[in-house]
Amino acid sequence: MIEKIVEHLDVKDNDTQKAICSVVTVAAIASNRPRDDTWTDGYYRCLAAMDSDVVEVILGTLLGLIGLFLLITLFKARKKTHEHNKGTTTALGKVASKWSGLYRFSKAEIEKAINYSSSRIRLGTGSAGQVYQGILPSGQLVAIKHLYKTAMNGSFTREVEGLSKVRHPNLVSLLGYCDENGDKYLVYEYCSNGNLAHNLLRSDALLPWGKRVKILRDCSLALRFLHTHPDGCIVHRDIKLANILLMDNMEPKLSDFGLARMVGMKETKCFTEVRGTIGYMDPEYMSHGNLSCASDIYSFGVVILQLLSGRKVIELDTKARETLTRKAKDVSAGKRPLEDFVDPRLEGELNLEVFKSILNIAVLCVASSSKGRPTINDLVGEIERAYENTSANMVELVPFFLHSFHSVNAFPDDDFHLLCSLHKQGDRIMQHPYQALNLL
Repeated sequence: MIEKIVEHLDVKDNDTQKAICSVVTVAAIASNRPRDDTWTDGYYRCLAAMDSDVVEVILGTLLGLIGLFLLITLFKARKKTHEHNKGTTTALGKVASKWSGLYRFSKAEIEKAINYSSSRIRLGTGSAGQVYQGILPSGQLVAIKHLYKTAMNGSFTREVEGLSKVRHPNLVSLLGYCDENGDKYLVYEYCSNGNLAHNLLRSDALLPWGKRVKILRDCSLALRFLHTHPDGCIVHRDIKLANILLMDNMEPKLSDFGLARMVGMKETKCFTEVRGTIGYMDPEYMSHGNLSCASDIYSFGVVILQLLSGRKVIELDTKARETLTRKAKDVSAGKRPLEDFVDPRLEGELNLEVFKSILNIAVLCVASSSKGRPTINDLVGEIERAYENTSANMVELVPFFLHSFHSVNAFPDDDFHLLCSLHKQGDRIMQHPYQALNLL
């Protein structure tokens, strides 16, 4: 086909058809389409067959079109790069399609939710941002975290991407997010009873033994869910009392996935930047940056020791952590009496055998070497047994006290029936039988 065009253009007549063919030939050459060098001489014969003015027009037009094409290509490339680097598109644009089930709030919606009253209600402040109480148009209470700009890039993406993939009754639910004009917000379900630190460490706090064991059981199930995720072990990296939120019924929810990382089940990753809370951090991770599933086991072990003893972890004093773990190890080894480690506020309501079994597994969790710590499945197994024994003991105790009260005519019949109805509520009385007296 090409040879025929060139042969046809050898004629010196400059008619319209030949001019059109010349344009086609020049366009083919300019676009590097021809692969046969034997006919390219015909291109010059084609140009020779045309007036010089026509040749100049054709070449000028083609050069202009090529230049325009290059400009358009450059513009598109720069636009794509710009969108990739924009904060509103990088973290969200490509990942948002994977964040199924999450609602993308506008900034106006966020502001309206936070400013529903005359003054903002701040629920707390963390290393990544401030958390406010909000109300959605539906009337639903929510917690809204406004991330600091210094913590936005990694923390925001990890939190949204992580919580969009994992759903568990004891993991806080992420309802939506906002990424607009440089501001980033995360919208969570509202946990009305605050965090575990607030409910355990206050001097006037009274967290019954049965509730403590249930909180440990539920949190261990959430941790097992993370550590056995199909995509790999999700290491939370910041398990502590303040990151365990409590619902109306004191059901715990593990929160704050801003530092979470995914590693293999038996894998250890090394990080040059160590992040977490002093007092809860795995010594191996803190010293060498070695992060593994066992790092969370250590942190959870410290949480267990706090729930048993009611003691604080002083974050700026590493000796405080050592004192807590050292004392626990001495009690576990029989060097000190068990009562030395019991939270005095429990007032003897606990089962000491169950207490000791939990203490022993906690001591293994805080072993200096990750190799000496239990797996998450072993940990859950021990906590489950402790929970079942605690529940069984409470079920046995309440009917005993009810029978005793009735047999000695401690209450009139009406009060006895009221006490029985309270017994049916189970959890309220089962934590401590004597609490029934205060409910009458």
